[in-house]
Amino acid sequence: MLDLRHLATLDAVAAEGTFGRAADRLGYTQSAVSQQVAALEKAVGGAVFDRPGGPKPVRLTPLGEVVLAHGRDLLARAQATEDAVERFKAGEGRVDIGTFQSITNVLLPAVVRRLLDEHPNADIRLFEEETDQPTADGLDLVFFDGRLTGDVEQTKILDDPYALVTRPGQFAPGPVPLTALHNTAMVAQPPICDQARVERVYADHGVAPLIVFRTADNRGVLSMVRAGMGLAVMPKLALDDTRGLATHDLEPALAPREIYLAWQANRTLSPLATKVVELTRQTARTL
Repeated sequence: MLDLRHLATLDAVAAEGTFGRAADRLGYTQSAVSQQVAALEKAVGGAVFDRPGGPKPVRLTPLGEVVLAHGRDLLARAQATEDAVERFKAGEGRVDIGTFQSITNVLLPAVVRRLLDEHPNADIRLFEEETDQPTADGLDLVFFDGRLTGDVEQTKILDDPYALVTRPGQFAPGPVPLTALHNTAMVAQPPICDQARVERVYADHGVAPLIVFRTADNRGVLSMVRAGMGLAVMPKLALDDTRGLATHDLEPALAPREIYLAWQANRTLSPLATKVVELTRQTARTL
């Protein structure tokens, strides 16, 4: 079996012309070079060098030329593999992240910017989908507003409190009773993800809002509230543009939605994915 060390020695001797100079180049003793060449010749079944003796340089045999030509290709591939591994360990490579609107708009820009500052060659892929229960399959990491089920590991990133969003002057400053939403026109998101839990809380308190419009677009909800179509109850992370709007706490307050970052269980995260988790935690603490 060919050994990469033997091929590297073959390359060095061919380039230097003598075993002694090849030994100096490689940091070996001359006898070690002779032993490695002998082992290579045994592996390929013939001499790879003609040795004229004296001060004359050694020369490749026809067999040696064939072995060296293919050996250099193997050495180049091995070096490329070693370089790729080192880049991977240094945080380069690709990371695939599942996300949703609030995270995309508010949290991830800071995470991505810091990640690219530290690892400018990182290949970051984001996949945004509004779904009731995302999957971590095919992704390195996935954000979700709730605990994921299935074979995943996950960590809670932050609690995201809810606020009532209205036009200015619709309510006096301060908290608004939850019961004020009963039979009131409201704009809302589709009843998936944490919105379904919020609407169960309404029902538990005997509150039945009149939902006049649903959209998965956070800014669409705010635009319709701004237009006077109805009120909205939104997580505060989704309130990235409240111009011309007022916000109030609800009484009793809704439990905040919990935002998690998850990945497939029993899977080793790459250094780049591990860095994303670290930066996400740091960024979430500033929100």
